[in-house]
Amino acid sequence: MKVKFHAKFIKNYRKRILSNKKLDNQVKIKIEQFKINPNNPILKDHNLTGTKKGLKAFSLTGDIRIIYRPSSDNEVVFMDIGSHNQVY
Repeated sequence: MKVKFHAKFIKNYRKRILSNKKLDNQVKIKIEQFKINPNNPILKDHNLTGTKKGLKAFSLTGDIRIIYRPSSDNEVVFMDIGSHNQVY
C-alpha cells in the first residue's frame, strides 16, 4: 500500500503527535501495519458517514485516529490525524 500525506495531515501530525515520542513511535508502527495490511482487524478500519462520506478512518490508539481517502486500489492519501474530537 502506497501512502501520500495531505498538507493538513502533516501540519496536524507536527502539532498533535510529534512532541510525544511514545505516541510518535506508536503512530509509525500502526502506519507500517496499515501499509502491509489495511484490513488488519487491529486497526479497526471503517467507512465514515455524513460530511466525511467517502473517507475512511483507522485507530492508532484508543482515541487517536487517521482519516484517509482511498485514491486507487494500492494508494491512499492520509488527510488528518488526531483525537476522535479533533478529526470528526
